[in-house]
Amino acid sequence: MSSIAFTAPHHEATKAGRAILEQGGTAIEAMVAAAATIAVVYPHMNGLGGDGFWLISEPGKAPIGIDASGKAAQLATLDFFQGEDAIPARGGKATVTMAGAVAGWQKALDISAIWQAPKSLNELLQNAIDHAENGIEITESLQAASQKVHNDLSALPGFAQFLDQGETLTHGNRLTLSALAQTLKHLAEVGLDDFYHGTVAEKLAADLEAAGSPIRLADFHDYRAEQVTPLSVDTGVGKLYNLPAPTQGIASLIILALYDRIHQLGDGGDTDMAHLLIEATKQAFIARNEYVTDPARLSVELQDLLSDESLAAMADKIAIDQAQVWPHPAKHGDTIWMGCCDNEGRMVSYIQSLYWEFGSGIVSPSTGIVWNNRGSSFSLEKDHLQELKPNLKPFHTLNPAFAELIDGRRISYGTMGGEGQPQTQAALFSRYVYHKQPLAQSIAAGRWLLGRTWGDVSHNLKVESDFAAEAADILIARGHDLVEVPACNELMGHAGAVVLFPEGNTDAATDPRSDGLAVSSTELSNLK
Repeated sequence: MSSIAFTAPHHEATKAGRAILEQGGTAIEAMVAAAATIAVVYPHMNGLGGDGFWLISEPGKAPIGIDASGKAAQLATLDFFQGEDAIPARGGKATVTMAGAVAGWQKALDISAIWQAPKSLNELLQNAIDHAENGIEITESLQAASQKVHNDLSALPGFAQFLDQGETLTHGNRLTLSALAQTLKHLAEVGLDDFYHGTVAEKLAADLEAAGSPIRLADFHDYRAEQVTPLSVDTGVGKLYNLPAPTQGIASLIILALYDRIHQLGDGGDTDMAHLLIEATKQAFIARNEYVTDPARLSVELQDLLSDESLAAMADKIAIDQAQVWPHPAKHGDTIWMGCCDNEGRMVSYIQSLYWEFGSGIVSPSTGIVWNNRGSSFSLEKDHLQELKPNLKPFHTLNPAFAELIDGRRISYGTMGGEGQPQTQAALFSRYVYHKQPLAQSIAAGRWLLGRTWGDVSHNLKVESDFAAEAADILIARGHDLVEVPACNELMGHAGAVVLFPEGNTDAATDPRSDGLAVSSTELSNLK
């Protein structure tokens, strides 16, 4: 079992995944166990009522993707929102799109069952059930989210399960999620398809309609997770993969493909690296905002944006001594990313999300499931690139990443953080691969964020104070509109990575900005 590794932004999710791996389970089975657990222990970030995206890699085969994001309900039309300037971010009318995460679990498990005899759902979901029944410890992250959303969400139907007698949650106390525990038990017994075609679907549809949602039972029946072909780009260090539309995977690939071309403009230090990555980010975001939408209405092949000609034209707009004038619109997002490797060298990069903290804030009272508000990424403007239409998907910040390096290393990596996801991916990858910093240091070191703060919208460049101490003066001199934020700041995302070396050993790291845990082949024997 030399190749086992797992990382997640909550230690209990890592423990759940590790247990399945140690029992000989596949990377997919371990990820489903961890996904269920983290839906319980990090309920403000993700859940069964949200979306999921998978990148799955078998040794010697091209990676495959799973798009388990939700499409807009049949009744989600411009007429449904008549009188509104925008789709509400919270409340019943924010529940516009179907939840795809559970369908994605099943789609992935179908692949796993081809690899080897499957473990039972009871085995995979038991850890999550135990946590929901016995109570979860309230983390600082959950407390902060509770305080942030209290005024907006505390009066919404079902949200009382995330309150302490009507008040905000307190770090160190425990929170029991009894209704969610019963739902997970039911799914473990009768199968995940019940979420879309059984009792759970009927309960969710009724609760959502009562809350004012356009979602109906037929939308559950119609939903399918889809296997997709990842986008990819060849670079001087290896081949990089990410997911296609409706995700911003194209932005993540453009940033690193540009850095591959221009990194030698810098002196090899972190300040020049950051400047060039920020400028590459601007080029990537301009392209992303112009083109990325539901796959059915793309005006270009996104893979074409990764052509030599396209990348050369973008690289020509980047200068080492001058920042491009900004802003462009910023995107929200709150999410979890997890990565793992099993004893056959099969690897998973997975992301699961509700969008904003606690999503729409609507909690199904009969199931305990929090519903996402991803549909607020749609526009109510006629002929807009993101115009709301039934059965179409909104733009997604979610994008799990994977790389196969020329030297034989394979890397599963990613982060939460909306607008920050491509930027954090680029920072950790560049530090680790191009600048040969240790994996843990590449993730822990001071970071930056161009665009949105966590849950707010701003366009400036936020730099953590530890990195600002060495870089701020130079970046400001080059024209960056820079503000300093505290070091090790959660707004910079919860990053992680798993590396499988050609010899079969692994390395894994998690983000000190999270409540995470990383385990790898060199560490497993030391863990109790």
